[in-house]
Amino acid sequence: MLVAVDHVQLAASAGSEPELRTYYVDVLGMTEMPKPPALAARGGCWFRAGAVQLHLGIEEDFRPAKKAHTGLRVTGIEAYAARLTAHDASVTWDDNLPGHRRFYSEDPVGNRLEFLEPR
Repeated sequence: MLVAVDHVQLAASAGSEPELRTYYVDVLGMTEMPKPPALAARGGCWFRAGAVQLHLGIEEDFRPAKKAHTGLRVTGIEAYAARLTAHDASVTWDDNLPGHRRFYSEDPVGNRLEFLEPR
């Protein structure tokens, strides 16, 4: 029986770790988690905010998905969107999900992220 999502893994291009750290820590407010030494040698970085974990792994010939995305539930979505905008991150509102406010953004390597809050 499934009980929870442990983490979501996204791909990233080699050498993008500094930009990813700036975005996920400074812009999104997450905390970087240390990777186990055997996995750290592969590059990439892991982040957490409460029970939410995002792992960014290095992928050769990386290309971001156009449709696939990670959905992140937030509180105070207007303030959160303003935070992203203040850091020059894109914010594209979408009112097509009944009962929710939501917007999309992209991380520095082009991974699509959905931010949503129930109404």
